[in-house]
Amino acid sequence: MLKTRYTIAYVALMTLIVVASNFLVQFPLNAEVAGINLADILTWGAFSYPVAFLITDLTNRQFGPQAARKVVFAGFVVGVTLSFFTSAPRIAIASGSAYLAGQLLDIAVFNRLRRQAWWRAPLLGSLIGSALDTVMFFSLSFAAFFVVLGPNEPFALEAAPILGVFAAEAPRWISWAIGDFAVKMIVGLVMLLPYGALMNVLRPMQPVRAG
Repeated sequence: MLKTRYTIAYVALMTLIVVASNFLVQFPLNAEVAGINLADILTWGAFSYPVAFLITDLTNRQFGPQAARKVVFAGFVVGVTLSFFTSAPRIAIASGSAYLAGQLLDIAVFNRLRRQAWWRAPLLGSLIGSALDTVMFFSLSFAAFFVVLGPNEPFALEAAPILGVFAAEAPRWISWAIGDFAVKMIVGLVMLLPYGALMNVLRPMQPVRAG
């Protein structure tokens, strides 16, 4: 019964993060850092979405990978449903695929490292999962090679200076991906604080085998 209540709470939190991220992705981050106009490469959704990895890791720590996968799949259903109502089909497919692959990889990495130093499993799990999420989402959404999923976006494929400041040029979606992953790395590090604060409260309910 306690496990069920906690799992429902984790599902609710994951749903909240997915919904919030789908909403916040509409709003560019109007700021400038080191000459980089962040509004060109980032939205506020980039800051909320990585919190999903914290929810997955806390579920995994407390109840193990099976419960964590249930929470991830619940978020997947919500995320894909919202994406098909608010985005082009290609973006919805990319978003759902990247979310599912990234979160499941996070669970696998976390579970393999759970017996090591307390910070290693959540940090490496979220960073490796985020890397896959970023590569999959931006490639499937904008790379010309994946036109089979839907029409290409000409603006995303236009060559432009990387991050708007470097001499080297690349399709605009490359800069979007770099900016997105940079934020995920920063948020992943910040999320170690709440994870560390909660790990002694949300103790594993039963032994979970690593690997």
